[in-house]
Amino acid sequence: MNAGWIYPFIILGGILQTCGAAMNAQLNHSLSNRWLASTVSFGIITAFFFCVFAVFPNPLPSGESLASMPWWAPLGGLVGAVQVYAGLTLVNKVGAGPFVGFTVTAALAMSLVVDHFGLFHMPIHTVNLWRVVGALLMVCGLALITRF
Repeated sequence: MNAGWIYPFIILGGILQTCGAAMNAQLNHSLSNRWLASTVSFGIITAFFFCVFAVFPNPLPSGESLASMPWWAPLGGLVGAVQVYAGLTLVNKVGAGPFVGFTVTAALAMSLVVDHFGLFHMPIHTVNLWRVVGALLMVCGLALITRF
């Protein structure tokens, strides 16, 4: 991927995350069963990526790379399922603005911890005053969004 597309693609992901939460809330409303709605949501995702994998099956992991994989690496999808489930069941209760505000602010705060300590084998980016100020500004923005 050309480096010029990295930030626009990330921004698109954020835009789609907001849309996805609202779409999943409607899916939950229409199906009347949060577990069925979650299954449908992830079933479509699984089918999509299965089709993409069928078209682009290479490269395949080596036995060595599988053996060296951290035990927690495959759990990222399950962790993401918490966000999808929250969108299914809670975005209608608080609204898209506060829902995404809490999600993004919590994610930003946790990203500072992950970066500072190099958790999950991430490169270390030490927390500094400006990063903390940025996080606090996010909290202030969240307070304004949820209050008004």
